[in-house]
This record gives sequence, C-alpha cells and structure tokens, in this order.
Amino acid sequence: MPKKIKLLIVDDEIKFLNSIAKRLEMRGFDVSRATNGYEAVEEARNNKFDLALLDLKMPSMDGKQVLEILKREHRFIEVIILTGHGSMDSAVDCTKLGAFNYLPKPYELEKLLEVLLQAYKERMKKKFSSDQARMEKLAELATGSSPLGILRAMKELDDDEK
Repeated sequence: MPKKIKLLIVDDEIKFLNSIAKRLEMRGFDVSRATNGYEAVEEARNNKFDLALLDLKMPSMDGKQVLEILKREHRFIEVIILTGHGSMDSAVDCTKLGAFNYLPKPYELEKLLEVLLQAYKERMKKKFSSDQARMEKLAELATGSSPLGILRAMKELDDDEK
C-alpha cells in the first residue's frame, strides 16, 4: 500500500476546515487539522508533514507567521496558502517566505488537488537531492577517513537534518 501524503490543514473556520479535510481524506490524503496558528506549529513539531495548507487570516498568529515558522523548522515541507482575503502584496510576501503556491477561496477542488500534487513532487525532488548529496558525502568520507572519523561525520550529517 503506497504511503499517504501527510497534510496539515490550518483554518479558523471550523466548518470549512472539516469540509476540506473530509474531501481530501476521501482522495487519499492523511490529514491533520489545526484551528489556529499556535496549534498548527505545535502539531508540526510533534508530527512530520509533507505539506501544509494554511489560511492567511487567523486571529493571534496568521498564516504568514505560521509559514515562516514551518519553513524555518521543517526543511522539506511545502506550504500552500488558501485564503479568502488575499492581495497581490500578501501573495508576493508569502512567496518570498517560501510558500509553494497561493490560492483564493472559494477553491476549485481539482485545482487544489493539482497544486497539492505539484507541491508534493517538489518536496520529493528537494528531499531526494539532499539525500543524494548526503550519500555522496558519506561515500567520500568512507574512502578517506578512519572509522571514528566516519562516525563523527555521520553524526554531523544527522544533526544537519534536524
């Protein structure tokens, strides 16, 4: 059975959150939900997600702040902003902060699915490139270092992933 894409959906509109979560679960996503930015950050710290779908306007901590934290703390996560309160300025700001895409509400499910799959492919490309670079570095170390030197280097590479 193929691995499901792990998706964190964050929106303070609970009816909307539950509706979109159910629709994406029916299409094979492993969905976790958060109703505010603080909950989202905590959920992401406790679980690994492939993708996050964030509402932009939320009380206390908005989607832009959550985006910044997720991109800083989770190296390979891809984030899509889904908002009913978008503007060109906020789209540019979010893109500069690392958002994969910026979509308006109401959304078209087929378009959203397409963007989520593109974001997942991008995530996998980045992760594969990183894994490949790490393996090349390990191979290089294995040919020219002592066993203790190799272990130290492996520890350092492992720490870089966290």
